[in-house]
Amino acid sequence: MKKNQINGTSRIILGLCAIALFAVNYLPIWQISLDAPQYPEGLELFIYADKLAGNVDIINGLNHYIGMKTLHTEDFIEFKVLPYLIGFFSLLILITAIVGKRSLLYTVFLLFVLFGIVAMYDFWKWEYDYGHNLDPNAAIKVPGMAYQPPLIGFKQLLNFGAYSIPAIGGWIFIGVGGVLLACSALVFRKQKSLKSKAIPAIALTLFSVFTFTSCSSGPQPVKAGDQCTFCKMGISDTRFAGELITQKGKLYKFDDLHCMLAFAGAPGWDKSSVKNYYLADFSNPDQWLIAENALLLKSEQLKSPMGGNTAAFSNDADRKTAAETFSGTVISWKELMP
Repeated sequence: MKKNQINGTSRIILGLCAIALFAVNYLPIWQISLDAPQYPEGLELFIYADKLAGNVDIINGLNHYIGMKTLHTEDFIEFKVLPYLIGFFSLLILITAIVGKRSLLYTVFLLFVLFGIVAMYDFWKWEYDYGHNLDPNAAIKVPGMAYQPPLIGFKQLLNFGAYSIPAIGGWIFIGVGGVLLACSALVFRKQKSLKSKAIPAIALTLFSVFTFTSCSSGPQPVKAGDQCTFCKMGISDTRFAGELITQKGKLYKFDDLHCMLAFAGAPGWDKSSVKNYYLADFSNPDQWLIAENALLLKSEQLKSPMGGNTAAFSNDADRKTAAETFSGTVISWKELMP
């Protein structure tokens, strides 16, 4: 194999990436999910290369009340340009796979990274504009409040929890970028003694990781200004805080075990969608405990924010120490779950 040539098997993988990238024109690239008590089934906004889909009409109706612009596919120049850009990169990667030139691979990778950065900045700018440029005559006005959805991850917007993640088309983008990175790095560092099978093996591994896995999610620290998802009160005493994370990675914060149990027991809430419940360690509030593994003490003397009056502990010694001050009852998570 010539030094300036890409390994043959890697070229096949690049060819498959070109086909997968072209398919993105027909798949949702990004999704924004909205959850609120009045919409227990949730609302979804899907962004394709050439259109908006999902519960667009309902979301537009809600946006009208808070002064946000309504969303219409024809208002975005990006939907006219993006399909051609995706086709361009798909063709460019296919040509790279056929020609097999190392220099062309480097060029495609750099252009693809630049395209990704520009696309994410444009998306952030779009979200900023819609979340901040509000109609001053809107029916609902909250001084100082902006409604910009998160670029990626979770954000609480009044009584709505907004969760923004790549859809299947977005994960394909990330996967293709991972393969381009792997091939570029391995070709660059390749030596004569490097076995040619290493390139496709590592490239395939990265492709699988980037394409078919989502962001790992876990409990997050409670920050100043965080509100309880259920009662909308500020989380003031982190010793009683709780968090709920769904199978999709959506995170809900609560100021009291009472609020988390009420939220989880609400009509229409799908309990099977929950991945884990977490409770703050009463003795060490910065530490999160998986609820079913936590040791619980219920006492009216605890005086938690919303009357749940239940504290969680990581070990029995801490619970016994607390019980000397707060006389109460030892209970289990199974007894509390609705």
